[in-house]
Amino acid sequence: MEVILKEDVEKLGHRGDVVKVATGYGRNYLLPQRLAIEATAANKAVIVQMKESAVRKAVKDKAAATEQADKLSAVEVTFERKVGANDVLFGSVTSQDIAAELAKQGYEIDRRKIALDEPLKAIGEFHVPVKLFRDISAHVKVTIKSDDPNYVPGAHAAAAAAADEGAVRGRGDYENERERD
Repeated sequence: MEVILKEDVEKLGHRGDVVKVATGYGRNYLLPQRLAIEATAANKAVIVQMKESAVRKAVKDKAAATEQADKLSAVEVTFERKVGANDVLFGSVTSQDIAAELAKQGYEIDRRKIALDEPLKAIGEFHVPVKLFRDISAHVKVTIKSDDPNYVPGAHAAAAAAADEGAVRGRGDYENERERD
């Protein structure tokens, strides 16, 4: 099935492109979501107008994305979370959390534009990419801290190592006692 894309569809094409897709994908997803129209002779005549408007829109969107990327590069987002052993978080920080925090600071970013491969599950500083346009992205600095004011980084790891060492010694003594019996 051939369709004309009305919007940019990731891994398929850009607005105004005529692409060949599986019939089910076209009829069940692209057409109902109004992301594409069927590529008929009448619709192909409309492509020229769509491409001209798409070029104008792309120039305007690219300029807006560049301006927003400059602003976002200076933004820092901080989260306070409970921290467990080895400086690992109870829970995580997701793209939805980052989008909500950016919204509090006045930046309306769709969470799907935040390119986070997997949720952040450790304390520290991270630079998270935000894809604003086809080839324009910004990096937002995300800092994750402990919510405990007395927290010392690595203290949980040292306590866990000491407990493991004591447990190993204890097992060794127990085994020695069993051998004596």
